[in-house]
Amino acid sequence: MSANLSLQVATNVEDLRRAQDEIEAFCNAEAWPADVVFQIGLVVEELGINVVNYAYEDGDEHEFSISVTSGDGSLTLEIVDGGRPFDPLEEAPEPDLDASLEDRPIGGLGVYLVRTIMDELSYRREDGRNRLTAIKRRPG
Repeated sequence: MSANLSLQVATNVEDLRRAQDEIEAFCNAEAWPADVVFQIGLVVEELGINVVNYAYEDGDEHEFSISVTSGDGSLTLEIVDGGRPFDPLEEAPEPDLDASLEDRPIGGLGVYLVRTIMDELSYRREDGRNRLTAIKRRPG
C-alpha cells in the first residue's frame, strides 16, 4: 500500500513552511522514524527555498507543487515548478568543503545536503517544468 500527499505551494516562505508542516504530519502518520522525518523536512526546506528564491525572475508570486508518496520501503518526494530550467544535480556548483568558513561563499550547501540525505535523486525537464524527484529508503 502507498499513501500520497499533494500540495500546491505559493512561492513565499510562509507557504513553504505550511507545506513543511503538512509533510511532517504526513510522514509521522505514515510511521516514518523521527530522524527521517527531520531529514525530509530539511530536504523540503532546501529544495523549496531554491524554488521560492530563484526559479522565477519576474518578481511575481507563482505556485509549485510538492508531492510525497509513502510506500512500504521508501518515501518519494517530487517538486515540480514552471520556473526557468535548472538541473541542480548538474548545475549546482560543488561546495569547497575544505575551505575555511571565512573563504566560503554564503549558500551553496543546500544541494550537497540533499545529495547526502537522500538515497536517490533525479531531474528532468518536461512540458516546460522542472521535476526533481528524491527517494529515501526506510532504514533497517
